[in-house]
Amino acid sequence: MSLFHPALAPLNLAFDRRLFVLRRCATTVKQRCLTLIRCAADAGKTPASRRSANYQPNLWGDDRIRSLTVEEEDHTATARIKLLKEKVRKVIHDDKEVEEQLRLIDQLQQLGVAYHFKDDIKDSLSSLHASLEDTSLKLKDNLHASAVLFRLLRENGFSVSEDIFYKFRDENGQFRDCLGKNTQGMLSLYEASYYEKDEEMVLHEAMEFATEHLKNVLEEGMASWDLTREKVAHALELPLNWRMERLHTRWFIESCQREAATNVNQALLEFAKLDFNATQSVHKKELREVSRWWTELGLAEKLPFSRDRLTENYLWTVGWASEPEHWRFREVQTKVICFVTMIDDIYDVYGTLDELQLFTDAIDRWDLAAMDKLPEYMKLCFFAIINLVHEEGYRVMKEKGLDIVPDLKKSWGDQCKSYFEEAKWFHHGQTPKLKEYMENGLVSIAGPIILSHAYCVANDLTGEALKIFPSYHEITRSSSILFRLYDDMGTSTDELERGDVPKYVQCYMHEKGVSEEVARRETRELMRKCWRELNASLSWDSPLEEYIMNIQVNIPRTAQFFYQDGDGYGKAYGETKSQIILLFLEPIQI
Repeated sequence: MSLFHPALAPLNLAFDRRLFVLRRCATTVKQRCLTLIRCAADAGKTPASRRSANYQPNLWGDDRIRSLTVEEEDHTATARIKLLKEKVRKVIHDDKEVEEQLRLIDQLQQLGVAYHFKDDIKDSLSSLHASLEDTSLKLKDNLHASAVLFRLLRENGFSVSEDIFYKFRDENGQFRDCLGKNTQGMLSLYEASYYEKDEEMVLHEAMEFATEHLKNVLEEGMASWDLTREKVAHALELPLNWRMERLHTRWFIESCQREAATNVNQALLEFAKLDFNATQSVHKKELREVSRWWTELGLAEKLPFSRDRLTENYLWTVGWASEPEHWRFREVQTKVICFVTMIDDIYDVYGTLDELQLFTDAIDRWDLAAMDKLPEYMKLCFFAIINLVHEEGYRVMKEKGLDIVPDLKKSWGDQCKSYFEEAKWFHHGQTPKLKEYMENGLVSIAGPIILSHAYCVANDLTGEALKIFPSYHEITRSSSILFRLYDDMGTSTDELERGDVPKYVQCYMHEKGVSEEVARRETRELMRKCWRELNASLSWDSPLEEYIMNIQVNIPRTAQFFYQDGDGYGKAYGETKSQIILLFLEPIQI
């Protein structure tokens, strides 16, 4: 039926009217926001009564980002990538033994090029899963291949039982000691065990067994160093399931380059290096664009008490979804994190309790009329947030005919209410109960608001999917709790020194009457439990579900990177700086 059928005229008129309202709102808000920024000459001055976190200055100013060389498209390299891609696809479809097939899929994932062959990999794993019992029998006593099969199936959303490891146990139910001599098998068993779910005792025992033997490998080889021990050290430092994918991709490519007798197909390795550099160029162009947006917006200059971390904000989004196809996600999420960071600092550091109440109410009601009651610096943030929501709302309405504005409005209201709750605890000198702290903290850490924007701007979003969106918030719990705890474990010392609400560790110490050492140990146990819950949720039936679940598991992986050695986001020096250079500035040598 034609969209211009007379019977549909009222619907078309209503849609056009709604689209017009969204466009007008987005345009008006943007104009007022820019006007406010230009007029707020004194907004950045800090009265003596205000607190300050004394954040370190931004290392990556717009001039430095704009000066980055963005390579013109190399048609020779592009043609080479296309040729190699077809060669690799042919290798995937060539007849091969199960172990060789598993090794290839594993390498495609660790080299960061699996996204080019999603359907091919899914078909291969579906075939292996459909005949899992026969496949397991073919592998016989091959611990390495059995563990890789288990891990690949679980991380790609297939159901597989820990029973696959029963054949490696003795009559007493213990893993056979002779397996410990097989370093490759121990590495693969170790990595597979970190995909455990609750109540999977075999995997828990596998983790302890493999960890003990891998530690022995390092201790016995202290006098010498080789690539095997390098891989063992890398794994013991952090399992594959907890690593930020893009960083691991670079490490794995360079590890394969160092290995003289590498078992990686050379066409595949060359393809991975070229693809890494091509993707790096895409990221560099995106970074330049969002840096231009952030500089022209002018908020960092007018609100100098806040963390100015545009490049680190973009790095978060690369950690969550690095593939070139997700450029829209990275653009929107970078803007979201910029605003979340800014209002977080308003609530934590700068705003008075009365001002915070006004701001929270204005955002929660999405009330432009309430703006007049806000101080100047809050008006800037208020308009910037409204502008972002309505710009994205207009785009989605225009492209899909879907209204995402109500869902995004709610997510910003919830975010600010969670910040205000923490501000009240601080200003009233309260230490919240553990349950109260965590229920609020999994929102204030921004997990739900990240999901909201990821979901609502997804390429595969449909009207039906938008209706069931609220039900997806439950799957964010484990991811958001991990995000919260990684942040707390890394930043609590600095934040408490400057004056802030107690974090989870301090709340645990207060409620349970235990030492900080015990509280941190129990916090790590809770994190392990959340990882098990997150592993249990790794299944999907649609591209949208796969996209959302991948983001959910990548959120704590990226948080682990930023907070593994303290506050790598607020301070943004050291490891954060060096990895930004590796990911965005330095290409891999071909």
